[in-house]
Amino acid sequence: MQGLISVNGRVFACALGRGSISTLKREGDGATPLAMLRPLGVFYRSDRRLSAVTRTPLKTAPIRAGIGWCDAPGDPNYNRPVRLPYQASHEEMLRGDGLYDVCVVLDWNMRPRRRGRGSAIFLHMARPGLKPTEGCIAVPPLTMARLLPLLSRRARLVVQR
Repeated sequence: MQGLISVNGRVFACALGRGSISTLKREGDGATPLAMLRPLGVFYRSDRRLSAVTRTPLKTAPIRAGIGWCDAPGDPNYNRPVRLPYQASHEEMLRGDGLYDVCVVLDWNMRPRRRGRGSAIFLHMARPGLKPTEGCIAVPPLTMARLLPLLSRRARLVVQR
């Protein structure tokens, strides 16, 4: 699934979830939520960091070993960052595949947080060929470099059909 991101009159291609776009987002369905999403902050790999990370107005934090993101609906830390090792199901933020070299946390299912409505919905780096995500929005590195300076807490990413 692919889509378009429009920012300040510029349009960029992006990858969307393998489960299409959903109005009824559920944990593990692979869908990108049909929603208006606000960027909250940026995690980045300091060893692979894009220079654009220094130009974003969003709060930034380096990804280190031991940082995860809980995706277990029954856990009290569901859809929150956690320290690894962690007993409940989680994603590791320090990935070898480069997808989270720059990872913008979006506000999907944050407040209020609803168990099972989806977790770890990020704007992150795309796989070659803009292959589908697990429900996130993904862009190539050059696009991420162009977007980061434009993203603030007031920015909105609108996912629509």
